Amino acid sequence: MFPKPQPSLKPNTYAYESGPMVKATGFREYDARWLFEKEINLMGIQALGMGIGTLMHRMGVRPAIVTGHDFRGYSASIKMALVTGLMAAGIKVHDIGLAMSPMAYFAQFELDVPAVAMVTASHNDNGWTGVKMGVNRPLTFGPDEMTKLKDVVLNADFELREGGGYIFVENFPERYIRDLTNRPKLKRKLKVVCACGNGTAGAFAPGILRALGCDVIELDTELDHTFPKYNPNPEDLEMLHAMRDEVLKTGADVALGFDGDGDRCGVVDNEGDEIFADKVGVMLARDLSAVHDKPTFVVDVKSTGLFVTDPVLIKNGVKADYWKTGHSYMKRRVNESGALAGFEKSGHYFFNKPIGRGYDDGLVSAIAVLDMLDRSPDKSMSDLKNALPKTWGSPTMSPHCADETKYGIVEKVVKHFEDAQKSGAQVAGQKIRDLVTVNGVRVTVEDGTWGLVRASSNKPELVVVVESPASEARMREMFAAVDGVLRTHPEVGAYNQTL
Repeated sequence: MFPKPQPSLKPNTYAYESGPMVKATGFREYDARWLFEKEINLMGIQALGMGIGTLMHRMGVRPAIVTGHDFRGYSASIKMALVTGLMAAGIKVHDIGLAMSPMAYFAQFELDVPAVAMVTASHNDNGWTGVKMGVNRPLTFGPDEMTKLKDVVLNADFELREGGGYIFVENFPERYIRDLTNRPKLKRKLKVVCACGNGTAGAFAPGILRALGCDVIELDTELDHTFPKYNPNPEDLEMLHAMRDEVLKTGADVALGFDGDGDRCGVVDNEGDEIFADKVGVMLARDLSAVHDKPTFVVDVKSTGLFVTDPVLIKNGVKADYWKTGHSYMKRRVNESGALAGFEKSGHYFFNKPIGRGYDDGLVSAIAVLDMLDRSPDKSMSDLKNALPKTWGSPTMSPHCADETKYGIVEKVVKHFEDAQKSGAQVAGQKIRDLVTVNGVRVTVEDGTWGLVRASSNKPELVVVVESPASEARMREMFAAVDGVLRTHPEVGAYNQTL
């Protein structure tokens, strides 16, 4: 019998090398993330593979799974530990090797395999590892499946059986690249900065963009798992500023930046202005609603209010559906509602047919941006951005808060604003117009200025976003109001970035 995982073990000991270690907080809302060797060891990863296999059998899923790994120095060894656990549970593993997450999602369709377990920590700092998994394409696990998986693994409730196997799928990236580039080239000659932050996308994105007809300027596309300049996260200003500098230096039409596992895309325009992903979503919604009749777009609660107030979207009959932040939640909502696309402020975009297959793929998102420019031959990226109604919005700001306490803090913050609404108290100098509590709390006051607080689903952090359609000063007043509530809780630490 495989031993029951322990929450912590001392490294360089017999116990550490002979038994599984799995910290419970690594099982998050819709994927799994741990600090490798501090919160999980290789035998813990093996237990995770047994748990995924056991859950597949109990859910009646055909016992076949796609796996791949991102470009971190330890990801290949973690993947193989996961593979041994899956095989022990009787699962046939199709290994596509070094890959981006969307390549693994594509492989579910291309190889006709029901399940996926992609080894990646996405944009997290070095030292982190994780798995994005699902058993019903194009969906990935949500809270229910993650809770069941957690119980199976931590209680060593495994069903080990024969029948497992391993297949290495040779040259799979070529099939993914062919799928994206087997289409007419862009009519418009575009000079594009391709920024990858030394992450996995650097091996694939430049060639794909060239195949589409772009003049590509590579920025930090050399694979380097130490991430020597900055983490490959197009939501962080450090990466966006590097993209800005390259655009201004080269006179590019646009910069497209990809995160560590290639499922997100960030944008900087031809004037060097970073366009937060929710605003890019509004621009794409304008473009797509001109060629698709009255589409629905799912939007996460961190995103701009323009999805419901923009006059062009209103004229085009767009329906905006604000939903929970998180790639699993958004993917499921887009799939179940039949929306044309889903847009998340983090840069996860989900395109249904005829544009995509419902999963998040940074290259599909980049192609959608390029097609938008191709359909607007007399307009620059900055022209399209400046055509939007003006709002003042913050980047995503994340104060540290331990995994063990962050959800409790958010519950208290939600209650604070619910009580304020009931009593008629003012927030940032105005009464509350409405609250959205589907995912944390989004508080909007009378002039449309709003602030959001929620718990991060994959790091020990809270998430704070503010926006105002009135002025930059009003945006800052809302941030001060929201941060003032957070500062009443000593468990909330410093921000990763702020206004």
